[in-house]
Amino acid sequence: MKNIALVVGSTGITGSNLADELIAQNWITYGLARNHPASVAGLQPVKADLLDPESLSEALKDIAPTHVFFTTWMRKDTEEENIRTNRAMVRNLLHALSPKKSVRHVALVTGLKHYLGPFEAYVKAGILPETPVREEHPRLEYPNFYYAQEDEVYAAADRDGFSWSIHRPHTVIGYAIGNLMNMGITLAVYASICKETGAKFTWPGSEAQWNGLSDVTDAKILARQLIWASSTDEAKNQAFNVTNGDVFRWKWLWQRIAGYFGIEADGYNGSARPLEKEMENKQEIWTVISQKYNLKEENLNRLSSAWHTDLDLGRPLEVMTDMSKSRMYGFTAFESTENSFISLFEKLKAEKIIP
Repeated sequence: MKNIALVVGSTGITGSNLADELIAQNWITYGLARNHPASVAGLQPVKADLLDPESLSEALKDIAPTHVFFTTWMRKDTEEENIRTNRAMVRNLLHALSPKKSVRHVALVTGLKHYLGPFEAYVKAGILPETPVREEHPRLEYPNFYYAQEDEVYAAADRDGFSWSIHRPHTVIGYAIGNLMNMGITLAVYASICKETGAKFTWPGSEAQWNGLSDVTDAKILARQLIWASSTDEAKNQAFNVTNGDVFRWKWLWQRIAGYFGIEADGYNGSARPLEKEMENKQEIWTVISQKYNLKEENLNRLSSAWHTDLDLGRPLEVMTDMSKSRMYGFTAFESTENSFISLFEKLKAEKIIP
């Protein structure tokens, strides 16, 4: 039987890289999003609103996917709203597909918030998980929309008889424009501004993150794990962490990134210096840079997600991920984290996103 993939959130950092990999592996690939670029080679676009059941049913009426990859979420003001909205998105999609009886596997991408909980869980309550985080860790007592998404997948799997997999990346590094959580492009834009203005490349986060061990997830590694789990019997009905497979300290990587851009790094100095505040009034500078170097995107907000970078780098603990379970089941893909960043920066230059 042919593999027919439906990538939900196909314009995002995870979904777009996954779609590229599926197409490269000769899958028939549909990409569902509210808006799509004019053309993506090999991708069959599906325009629909996950919160509108009628829109979904109409958009999917002639599509019968064998594999569903759910890679998107919607940010709201409170975790209760996050739960209500993101649960509905998963439920609506799987309900729309249910009558087709075509789905054999559903893969859901969540993240390390599964272990860390909402920001207030460790900032206000002082609840810190044991690291490296492992899939066996129980759910936290705090409300968490990841749990709600998982429960919708489990319920639909019981109803419709498909297998499932849950994927928990750390910070995802990869190419995508207009993404809500894109540390790689955010740092590239910030470094480009520093180079143009002669400013120092200032560390925005905590002492624990600066000195502690960390890891990240290349979007291409995540894509490969998603496809592997969906087509490997032993990996089905399992949750997996996924990272590049190496660890690093930010005080080392920060210097390497600064060196790539030819700028001076300024490390932790005793307090956090949030990037969101640093980038507050940089639109005018970015407009000048964009016009000077004939760049494609002048809107800084479509490139920089400083708030998310601050949340990641401001954590009051080191965060790293155990990959033993994935390795034992046969997933061996690896990427150097430095290479993840440098490869992204090279692509951003080639695509005229940064100078």
